[in-house]
Amino acid sequence: MCFSANASFGAGIVLSAIGVAAIRKVQHKSQIPFAVIPLIFAVQQITEGFLWLSLPDPVKSTTSHTLTIIFLIFAQVVWPLYVPLSILFLEKKGTRKNTQKILAGLGALVSLYLGYCLSNYAVQAQITGHHVEYIRKYPPTFQNAVAVFYIISIIAPSFFSHIKRMWMLGVTIIISAAITELFYENYFVSVWCFFASLLSLSVYMVMLEIQEPIAKIQNPI
Repeated sequence: MCFSANASFGAGIVLSAIGVAAIRKVQHKSQIPFAVIPLIFAVQQITEGFLWLSLPDPVKSTTSHTLTIIFLIFAQVVWPLYVPLSILFLEKKGTRKNTQKILAGLGALVSLYLGYCLSNYAVQAQITGHHVEYIRKYPPTFQNAVAVFYIISIIAPSFFSHIKRMWMLGVTIIISAAITELFYENYFVSVWCFFASLLSLSVYMVMLEIQEPIAKIQNPI
Protein backbone atom coordinates (compact mmCIF):
# COMPACT_ATOMS: atom_id res chain seq x y z
CA MET A 1 0.00 0.00 0.00
CA CYS A 2 1.26 3.46 -0.78
CA PHE A 3 0.83 5.33 2.48
CA SER A 4 3.05 3.72 5.15
CA ALA A 5 4.43 0.45 6.47
CA ASN A 6 1.98 0.48 9.37
CA ALA A 7 -0.94 0.98 6.99
CA SER A 8 0.21 -1.95 4.87
CA PHE A 9 0.58 -4.24 7.86
CA GLY A 10 -2.79 -3.08 9.21
CA ALA A 11 -4.45 -3.78 5.87
CA GLY A 12 -2.81 -7.20 5.84
CA ILE A 13 -4.30 -8.05 9.24
CA VAL A 14 -7.80 -6.88 8.26
CA LEU A 15 -7.63 -8.75 4.94
CA SER A 16 -6.49 -11.90 6.73
CA ALA A 17 -9.54 -11.73 8.99
CA ILE A 18 -11.86 -11.28 6.00
CA GLY A 19 -10.12 -14.14 4.23
CA VAL A 20 -10.60 -16.50 7.15
CA ALA A 21 -14.28 -15.51 7.34
CA ALA A 22 -14.70 -16.13 3.60
CA ILE A 23 -13.00 -19.52 3.76
CA ARG A 24 -15.38 -20.57 6.55
CA LYS A 25 -18.24 -20.12 4.08
CA VAL A 26 -16.73 -22.58 1.60
CA GLN A 27 -19.03 -25.50 0.87
CA HIS A 28 -17.27 -27.00 -2.15
CA LYS A 29 -13.68 -27.27 -3.37
CA SER A 30 -14.50 -25.16 -6.42
CA GLN A 31 -15.16 -22.20 -4.10
CA ILE A 32 -11.75 -22.28 -2.40
CA PRO A 33 -9.75 -20.30 -5.04
CA PHE A 34 -12.29 -17.47 -4.91
CA ALA A 35 -12.57 -17.48 -1.12
CA VAL A 36 -8.80 -17.16 -0.59
CA ILE A 37 -8.53 -13.93 -2.63
CA PRO A 38 -8.50 -11.78 0.56
CA LEU A 39 -5.65 -13.89 1.99
CA ILE A 40 -3.58 -13.42 -1.17
CA PHE A 41 -4.19 -9.68 -0.94
CA ALA A 42 -3.10 -9.85 2.71
CA VAL A 43 0.23 -11.44 1.75
CA GLN A 44 0.69 -8.80 -0.95
CA GLN A 45 0.06 -5.92 1.44
CA ILE A 46 2.35 -7.37 4.11
CA THR A 47 5.05 -7.79 1.47
CA GLU A 48 4.82 -4.09 0.67
CA GLY A 49 4.92 -3.31 4.38
CA PHE A 50 8.31 -4.99 4.64
CA LEU A 51 9.36 -3.21 1.44
CA TRP A 52 8.57 0.11 3.13
CA LEU A 53 10.91 -0.84 5.97
CA SER A 54 13.76 -1.98 3.74
CA LEU A 55 13.81 0.80 1.11
CA PRO A 56 15.36 3.54 3.33
CA ASP A 57 18.27 1.25 4.29
CA PRO A 58 20.96 0.95 1.55
CA VAL A 59 22.32 -2.17 3.27
CA LYS A 60 19.02 -3.91 2.52
CA SER A 61 19.04 -3.16 -1.22
CA THR A 62 18.98 -6.87 -2.12
CA THR A 63 16.03 -7.44 0.21
CA SER A 64 14.24 -4.44 -1.27
CA HIS A 65 14.70 -5.74 -4.80
CA THR A 66 13.43 -9.19 -3.84
CA LEU A 67 10.35 -7.72 -2.15
CA THR A 68 9.75 -5.49 -5.18
CA ILE A 69 9.77 -8.54 -7.45
CA ILE A 70 7.42 -10.45 -5.13
CA PHE A 71 4.97 -7.54 -4.97
CA LEU A 72 4.97 -7.12 -8.75
CA ILE A 73 4.44 -10.86 -9.25
CA PHE A 74 1.24 -10.51 -7.25
CA ALA A 75 0.15 -7.29 -8.96
CA GLN A 76 1.01 -8.11 -12.56
CA VAL A 77 1.27 -11.88 -12.92
CA VAL A 78 -1.06 -13.43 -10.35
CA TRP A 79 -4.18 -11.26 -10.53
CA PRO A 80 -4.93 -11.13 -14.29
CA LEU A 81 -4.99 -14.94 -14.34
CA TYR A 82 -6.16 -15.80 -10.84
CA VAL A 83 -9.28 -13.61 -10.76
CA PRO A 84 -10.90 -14.96 -13.96
CA LEU A 85 -9.90 -18.54 -13.07
CA SER A 86 -11.40 -18.33 -9.58
CA ILE A 87 -14.69 -17.07 -11.05
CA LEU A 88 -14.57 -19.71 -13.80
CA PHE A 89 -14.42 -22.46 -11.17
CA LEU A 90 -17.68 -21.13 -9.71
CA GLU A 91 -19.47 -21.11 -13.04
CA LYS A 92 -21.96 -23.72 -14.17
CA LYS A 93 -21.95 -25.30 -17.62
CA GLY A 94 -23.18 -23.27 -20.56
CA THR A 95 -22.47 -20.11 -22.50
CA ARG A 96 -21.37 -18.18 -19.43
CA LYS A 97 -18.71 -20.76 -18.63
CA ASN A 98 -17.39 -20.65 -22.19
CA THR A 99 -17.14 -16.87 -21.92
CA GLN A 100 -15.28 -17.21 -18.63
CA LYS A 101 -12.83 -19.60 -20.29
CA ILE A 102 -12.08 -17.00 -22.95
CA LEU A 103 -11.51 -14.32 -20.32
CA ALA A 104 -9.27 -16.67 -18.33
CA GLY A 105 -7.30 -17.32 -21.52
CA LEU A 106 -6.90 -13.59 -22.03
CA GLY A 107 -5.72 -13.24 -18.44
CA ALA A 108 -3.19 -16.02 -18.99
CA LEU A 109 -1.72 -14.16 -21.98
CA VAL A 110 -1.43 -10.96 -19.93
CA SER A 111 0.23 -12.85 -17.07
CA LEU A 112 2.71 -14.52 -19.41
CA TYR A 113 3.65 -11.24 -21.08
CA LEU A 114 4.05 -9.30 -17.83
CA GLY A 115 5.91 -12.23 -16.29
CA TYR A 116 8.30 -12.17 -19.24
CA CYS A 117 8.82 -8.41 -18.83
CA LEU A 118 9.37 -8.77 -15.10
CA SER A 119 12.02 -11.42 -15.72
CA ASN A 120 13.86 -9.60 -18.50
CA TYR A 121 13.64 -5.87 -17.78
CA ALA A 122 14.74 -3.70 -14.89
CA VAL A 123 12.30 -2.86 -12.11
CA GLN A 124 12.81 -0.68 -9.07
CA ALA A 125 10.80 0.59 -6.12
CA GLN A 126 11.39 3.88 -4.37
CA ILE A 127 9.67 6.00 -1.76
CA THR A 128 8.48 9.27 -3.23
CA GLY A 129 6.83 11.47 -0.63
CA HIS A 130 4.28 9.25 1.09
CA HIS A 131 4.06 6.71 -1.71
CA VAL A 132 5.89 3.70 -3.08
CA GLU A 133 6.63 4.19 -6.76
CA TYR A 134 7.36 1.16 -8.93
CA ILE A 135 9.59 1.98 -11.88
CA ARG A 136 9.30 -0.62 -14.64
CA LYS A 137 11.37 -0.29 -17.80
CA TYR A 138 9.14 -2.48 -19.94
CA PRO A 139 8.90 -2.11 -23.74
CA PRO A 140 6.45 0.70 -24.54
CA THR A 141 5.17 -0.97 -27.73
CA PHE A 142 2.37 -3.01 -26.20
CA GLN A 143 1.96 -1.01 -23.00
CA ASN A 144 -1.50 0.42 -23.72
CA ALA A 145 -2.90 -2.81 -25.16
CA VAL A 146 -1.66 -4.87 -22.22
CA ALA A 147 -3.18 -2.36 -19.78
CA VAL A 148 -6.58 -2.68 -21.50
CA PHE A 149 -6.43 -6.49 -21.59
CA TYR A 150 -5.37 -6.53 -17.92
CA ILE A 151 -8.42 -4.52 -16.90
CA ILE A 152 -10.73 -6.65 -19.05
CA SER A 153 -9.39 -9.91 -17.60
CA ILE A 154 -10.03 -8.89 -13.99
CA ILE A 155 -13.25 -6.91 -14.41
CA ALA A 156 -15.28 -8.61 -17.16
CA PRO A 157 -15.60 -12.05 -15.49
CA SER A 158 -17.64 -10.61 -12.62
CA PHE A 159 -20.26 -9.25 -15.04
CA PHE A 160 -20.64 -12.56 -16.90
CA SER A 161 -21.08 -14.65 -13.77
CA HIS A 162 -24.40 -16.30 -12.92
CA ILE A 163 -23.89 -15.27 -9.27
CA LYS A 164 -25.97 -12.15 -8.64
CA ARG A 165 -23.67 -10.36 -6.20
CA MET A 166 -20.57 -10.96 -8.31
CA TRP A 167 -21.11 -7.62 -10.06
CA MET A 168 -20.04 -5.95 -6.80
CA LEU A 169 -16.53 -7.27 -7.41
CA GLY A 170 -16.29 -5.64 -10.84
CA VAL A 171 -17.75 -2.34 -9.68
CA THR A 172 -15.33 -2.17 -6.74
CA ILE A 173 -12.36 -2.73 -9.06
CA ILE A 174 -13.61 -0.11 -11.53
CA ILE A 175 -14.12 2.53 -8.84
CA SER A 176 -10.76 1.84 -7.16
CA ALA A 177 -8.93 1.92 -10.49
CA ALA A 178 -10.62 5.18 -11.51
CA ILE A 179 -9.80 6.91 -8.20
CA THR A 180 -6.19 5.74 -8.42
CA GLU A 181 -5.79 6.90 -12.01
CA LEU A 182 -7.25 10.32 -11.21
CA PHE A 183 -5.37 11.09 -7.99
CA TYR A 184 -2.36 8.76 -7.84
CA GLU A 185 -1.39 8.25 -11.48
CA ASN A 186 2.36 7.97 -10.85
CA TYR A 187 1.85 5.37 -8.12
CA PHE A 188 -0.89 3.35 -9.81
CA VAL A 189 0.49 -0.15 -9.11
CA SER A 190 0.89 0.41 -5.38
CA VAL A 191 -2.20 2.50 -4.65
CA TRP A 192 -4.58 0.57 -6.87
CA CYS A 193 -3.60 -2.70 -5.23
CA PHE A 194 -4.51 -1.14 -1.88
CA PHE A 195 -7.88 0.12 -3.03
CA ALA A 196 -8.55 -3.08 -4.94
CA SER A 197 -7.95 -5.01 -1.73
CA LEU A 198 -11.23 -3.52 -0.56
CA LEU A 199 -12.91 -5.90 -2.99
CA SER A 200 -12.25 -8.56 -0.36
CA LEU A 201 -15.51 -7.41 1.22
CA SER A 202 -17.22 -8.12 -2.08
CA VAL A 203 -15.65 -11.58 -2.07
CA TYR A 204 -17.16 -12.21 1.36
CA MET A 205 -20.58 -11.00 0.19
CA VAL A 206 -20.42 -13.38 -2.77
CA MET A 207 -19.51 -16.26 -0.46
CA LEU A 208 -22.56 -15.40 1.66
CA GLU A 209 -24.78 -15.56 -1.42
CA ILE A 210 -23.34 -18.89 -2.49
CA GLN A 211 -24.14 -20.25 0.95
CA GLU A 212 -27.70 -18.90 1.07
CA PRO A 213 -29.50 -21.70 -0.83
CA ILE A 214 -28.13 -24.38 1.50
CA ALA A 215 -28.85 -22.22 4.55
CA LYS A 216 -32.47 -21.89 3.46
CA ILE A 217 -32.78 -25.64 2.99
CA GLN A 218 -31.32 -26.27 6.42
CA ASN A 219 -33.55 -23.66 8.02
CA PRO A 220 -36.89 -23.71 6.15
CA ILE A 221 -39.46 -21.14 7.16
